[in-house]
Amino acid sequence: MIAMILVGLVALIHIYIMLLEMIWWATPRGHNAFGLTPEFAEQTKVLAANQGLYNGFLAAGLIWGLVYPVAEFAWQIQIFFLACVAVAGLYGAVTSSRKILFVQTVPAVIAIIAVMLA
Repeated sequence: MIAMILVGLVALIHIYIMLLEMIWWATPRGHNAFGLTPEFAEQTKVLAANQGLYNGFLAAGLIWGLVYPVAEFAWQIQIFFLACVAVAGLYGAVTSSRKILFVQTVPAVIAIIAVMLA
């Protein structure tokens, strides 16, 4: 049960990131979340929407892993998408902002451990 909650939280984080990047990028909420100027946000909103779509796919995969009816396969789906989140977070931390490490990678790794121990 704890593993499922943690996987669900990682999925919710990525739904929120998707919304930030696809809908709220050029709004004060997006500016604050990513430290953007309004000018930069306007110039990059198409790129951000593309990033947001990928975060939505990560969330969809995690949710698929939570609802998949065969437990012997569901955990493998969860591990795959959690690993994708962790790797994306590591890449983002190295290339963009260290904050990403704590927002994406750390929750994903904790969830991976919980799924493996479940």
